[in-house]
Amino acid sequence: MENIIFILKSVVLGIVEGITEFLPVSSTGHLVIVQNLIGFKGITNKYLEMYTYVIQLGAILAVIVLYWRKIRETLINFFPKKVGYEKSGFRFWFMIFIACVPGGIFGVILNDLADKYLFSPVPVAVALFLGAIWMIYAENKFRNKNIGKVRSVFEREGIITTKQAIVVGLFQCLAIIPGMSRSASTIIGGWISGLSTVAAAEFSFFLAIPVMIGMSILKIIKIGGLFSLTSLELLSLGVGFIVSFLIALIVIDMFISYLQRNPMKKFAVYRMIFAVIVLITGFLGVF
Repeated sequence: MENIIFILKSVVLGIVEGITEFLPVSSTGHLVIVQNLIGFKGITNKYLEMYTYVIQLGAILAVIVLYWRKIRETLINFFPKKVGYEKSGFRFWFMIFIACVPGGIFGVILNDLADKYLFSPVPVAVALFLGAIWMIYAENKFRNKNIGKVRSVFEREGIITTKQAIVVGLFQCLAIIPGMSRSASTIIGGWISGLSTVAAAEFSFFLAIPVMIGMSILKIIKIGGLFSLTSLELLSLGVGFIVSFLIALIVIDMFISYLQRNPMKKFAVYRMIFAVIVLITGFLGVF
């Protein structure tokens, strides 16, 4: 019975991860709170450290599946000699690489420090609240100015420039701060660089593929690999991975549809409410 409950808890966390990973609301904060509320603990100490990173890969797999046609096109037309540099897959993935560089550098330098000194209720709540205000300000100032510019990364004329990739990459560095949200940071960076909301979100999804796969692999290696886990923990990881994947498939599609017609202010308001929840759970010892 205990083993079944343990697996069911993994299902719950997979749902939370699948819903929140690509929304601008901080998936890590939600996972920590729900993890503690339902009493989800690993049989070994290494398990909880690894769990979040592994189920994130499920959400990333959803991006690959949903956008496989675009990914396949970039691979088929990878070499510039075939279709020209501007339309080549090489250029597309090179822009992704450029956007990854700032986060990779600052992540290696600052990630452990951020987790050590900022991953507590008050800093996370402050980041959530200030990030929400920044989101509202950026949307009001930049979103409407980008109508008719780069509307989607799938459009032939909607090519991400080197400058835009660098700006988005720099803003992604804000996600090192717990509570800021990688999705929110990259979308705001996209607005400021001249991308539409949909294009910024799509670019953020593609950017997440190498970033999160790389972070997950490094974390798993650092902790000691999957072979250090028990069979029950491996089963739990697999369940969380699959559930996260299935939920993310639905959420990503719904999120893009939402952004085409609606403002991001509702997510900002939710972040403010969630900031209060983080403070309360911290006071109660849940966070």
